[in-house]
Amino acid sequence: MKQYGVLVVDDSAFMRRAVSHIIEEDPQLYVIGIARNGVEAVEKVQRLKPDLVTMDVEMPEMNGIRSLKEIMKLSPVPVVMLSSLTKEGANETLLALEYGAVDFFLKDNLLKNPSDQEQIEEFLQRIKSIVKGKLPSPSPVLRPIENKVTKLVNQNIELIFIGCSTGGPSALQAILPQFPKDFPIPIVVAQHMPAGFTKPLADRFDTLCHLNVREGKDGEEIQAGTIYISPSGYQTRFERKQDGTVVLLIDNHEEGQALYKPCIDISLASAAPIYTNRLLSIILTGMGVDGMEGCGAVKKYQGTVLVEDEESCIVYGMPKAVVQAGYADGQYPLSKIYEEILSHLQ
Repeated sequence: MKQYGVLVVDDSAFMRRAVSHIIEEDPQLYVIGIARNGVEAVEKVQRLKPDLVTMDVEMPEMNGIRSLKEIMKLSPVPVVMLSSLTKEGANETLLALEYGAVDFFLKDNLLKNPSDQEQIEEFLQRIKSIVKGKLPSPSPVLRPIENKVTKLVNQNIELIFIGCSTGGPSALQAILPQFPKDFPIPIVVAQHMPAGFTKPLADRFDTLCHLNVREGKDGEEIQAGTIYISPSGYQTRFERKQDGTVVLLIDNHEEGQALYKPCIDISLASAAPIYTNRLLSIILTGMGVDGMEGCGAVKKYQGTVLVEDEESCIVYGMPKAVVQAGYADGQYPLSKIYEEILSHLQ
């Protein structure tokens, strides 16, 4: 059985011990070293060659963001940020993802008293998926210069839905800024994130994109020219009103054993019968199988399903599940997803 070495970086001795203890619960993982600040982290990454780094954000001498940038420049390795559930913590975490961090996890979820074994197991599974996956590159912001789409004659898509998880923010940054301001179709994005993180994500993308980007609200009418980020901590569904408009239904009602909020399966199951063959669904990088059943509903109603291919995925879990179920109409590298979206509008 292959084992993976993890470097634990945190200025708190308590956190270093707690995270180290959790990591070593899994026989495939071991702590290769610890670091008390970003300076030590950069040095130990180069010397110890860990398979993965868990990185605190706020530390003396060199914080987690600066350390991450140095690591990605000198000795690239998968980095998982350990974040606090605060507005500042959310903004810094999203910045870290932009600079090349693969994923993040909330400290509070690891340190619950008594410990939440389900959360700890998810943390360990995500680490193992990441070390077996690929290292992301910081995504450049791609802005079209003369990329108007108003001349599309046979527009046969009424909604674009994008689902993603681990590695998703970086993948989204490679796609969403390419849509021009005259893009005639609404876009809804479901990115697995803890509650409190999707509003900063929407605000961040609103500064990068030509289209308006905002966190979706309950009862809001879906309109062209807007990208809606499904709120974390809630489920996002769709409803067509008597006048033909479609609105978002945002609630936190439990449904079965849905692991994620937002859950891609739940969103697609409600969108498919409304949009039928005019729904274009894209599944990007992510751990697990969320989206597989939803894409089955999309195909049942003659919609179209595209997935990111294995070569460009950070974690080829969600797209793989869709492909193996026979629901994918095509697999494409991340760099070609935008072009494929446009090809289905012509």
